[in-house]
Amino acid sequence: MLDLSGVFWLALTLGGYVLSRKIYKRIKWYVLAPIVFVPTILYLIAIPTDTSYAQYSHYTGWLISLLGPATVAFAVPIWQQRRLLVRYWRALLAGIVVGSFVSVFSSWALAHLLALDAPVTLSLLPRSITTPFAMPMSKDLGGVPELTAAFVLITGVFGAVVGSLLLRFLPLRSALARGAMFGVGAHGAGTSRAYEVGIEEGTVAGLTMVLTGLFNLLGAQLLIWVL
Repeated sequence: MLDLSGVFWLALTLGGYVLSRKIYKRIKWYVLAPIVFVPTILYLIAIPTDTSYAQYSHYTGWLISLLGPATVAFAVPIWQQRRLLVRYWRALLAGIVVGSFVSVFSSWALAHLLALDAPVTLSLLPRSITTPFAMPMSKDLGGVPELTAAFVLITGVFGAVVGSLLLRFLPLRSALARGAMFGVGAHGAGTSRAYEVGIEEGTVAGLTMVLTGLFNLLGAQLLIWVL
């Protein structure tokens, strides 16, 4: 028997994405971008209707599996701009290492400052990794993957918005600096925003997003072992 509630959530997700994308192309307000608009609409309806993530994901969970191929697709422009990346690999590596350390340590510090319990703390640690990698990592660490997905979304959107503002005030004249800022600080959402700035910025952001994710995987595991 067809579950109409499941069809409703699937239609709302896909319909909201198509609508917000069309609007965003005409009105370049980041609050209207799909990554901001669609989750906001879903939360506004899910909370008052007391809809759990399990109910929502029953019909829409397959959408998350599409994030993996989408992330891998970043390899194409990275290969096309390989000369730029090879030329500045030292600066990129330094930014990735520092950014990875700051993201993991700040998550741990914030969790302890707010006296969060262990599952929530472990769910927060992978927040700076793109969703396809963050959720499995959260599960392996003992966190809550669904909660991690929410932390990743918030981090990405917040980082993309703040990054856009910083471009107006910081003297970041090179595509390398602008792209690395988005990729390290805001993973997928930041990379998408970086491509709107320029192809080189997007390429650098995609590379730093992937490598920062790998460093965070190692850093989070090391932090748990040390503590």
